[in-house]
Amino acid sequence: MEDLVIDPAFWRGRRVFLTGHTGFKGAWLSLLLRSFGAEIHCFALPPESEQNLFVVAGVANDVNHRLGDIRDIAALRAALEAANPDIVIHMAAQALVRRSYAAPVETYAANVMGTVHLLEAARSLSGIRAIVVVTSDKCYENSGELRAFRESDPMGGYDPYSSSKGCAEIVTAAYRRSFFQSPASPLVATSRAGNVIGGGDWAADRLVPDLMRSFMAGEVVRIRNPGAIRPWQHVLDPLIGYLMLAQRLAQGEREFADGWNFGPREGSEAPVSSLVQSLAGHWGAGARWEADKGDNPHEAAYLKLDCEKARTRLGWRPAIELERALQLCVQWYRAFYDGSDMRSVTLQQINAVVAPLIGAQRNS
Repeated sequence: MEDLVIDPAFWRGRRVFLTGHTGFKGAWLSLLLRSFGAEIHCFALPPESEQNLFVVAGVANDVNHRLGDIRDIAALRAALEAANPDIVIHMAAQALVRRSYAAPVETYAANVMGTVHLLEAARSLSGIRAIVVVTSDKCYENSGELRAFRESDPMGGYDPYSSSKGCAEIVTAAYRRSFFQSPASPLVATSRAGNVIGGGDWAADRLVPDLMRSFMAGEVVRIRNPGAIRPWQHVLDPLIGYLMLAQRLAQGEREFADGWNFGPREGSEAPVSSLVQSLAGHWGAGARWEADKGDNPHEAAYLKLDCEKARTRLGWRPAIELERALQLCVQWYRAFYDGSDMRSVTLQQINAVVAPLIGAQRNS
């Protein structure tokens, strides 16, 4: 019997409160949850531009869409009370390393105090059964050792973004031990993914969006840190892991109230230069790049996650090989470039990835 990968029936009619739905990962998760029939209540800042997955895929049509700032605890609490959810998934954040150097106060306010606000608001409500706080693979103290990080490794972070995510992990663990121990309390977990890629990411200073913008414009893109090794994964892989974790928490399985890695499969850790070459090959004519020889802020040279815990205890494993993830990315951006219906394209990609997993479960 194969592991149960994802259970859409559990999510049908389930009330979910999601922060950060106007962001890249949040928009994908909104569409994934809606495809399972969940009732989604969302809270986030407005998208920063019209060139955004939330906008082009019409995500607002699928959710109870509420604009607000997680740095405003009163507004966040009001939204949470109005939603009255079973499950909370916290994804709202300042998500860029380079931006954290330019705006450290904003980064810590959103990523640390935003997490405090979410947990503080949630602990005053009854009815919530599960909370998943999404952080980052960069939450770990990276001493440069060439080994994969395990969930038991210490939190840290060189730059404001990375350290803010380590802080969010520590905050969540403290709230779990201090305020979420009674039988009536929700179960609380954290989740960490690798370098997530996929269609609809338009963030500045992020590798795939920078490449796609340059390829579409026929411009040469300059790549910083081409030798850096990153754990690349398609956005749907960790999102499925988050939902599997939330389900186990909502079912009252207290042993899952912990930190979890949802990184890519073995062999998906690759140098930046290798990923760029592959994406350029899939794009074809007009794809050109070169190494950026200028001064750039520090970024860890090596990041890898050990996901044995999620594989053996949760039954999760990545479904999308790196080469397929790159093909899905290029197909999405090429469709956007060609003026296609991006809601349809995005939902087709979700179905192509998720349907076989559901089929495997039904046939097990």
